[in-house]
Amino acid sequence: MAMHNPPHPGEALREDVLPAINMTVSGLARHIGYSRGQLSTVLNGRAAISADLAHRLELAGLGSARQYLAEQAAYDLWQAEHREHPPIARLQFA
Repeated sequence: MAMHNPPHPGEALREDVLPAINMTVSGLARHIGYSRGQLSTVLNGRAAISADLAHRLELAGLGSARQYLAEQAAYDLWQAEHREHPPIARLQFA
C-alpha cells in the first residue's frame, strides 16, 4: 500500500537524527565535508538527498545510503503523482 504524503527524508534527519546525536547542521556538514548551506537546504526539504550525500551519511554511520535514496524516491514519486499534468494517453503497441 502506498504511503500517504511521505515526509521528505531531509526533514526526518533534521527533526530526529540530529537531536538524537546532539549535533548541529554546521557540525554534521563539517563532519561529512559538505556545504552547510547545501545540507540545510536538504534538511529543510527544499532539495533532494543526492547519492553523494546519502553515501556520506552512510559513511558517518547515520543509516543506509540505499534507504535514504529509496525514501527520496518515494517522496519524489508521491509529489509527481499529486501534481497536475496534461492528459497523457497510454501508448498502443502492436
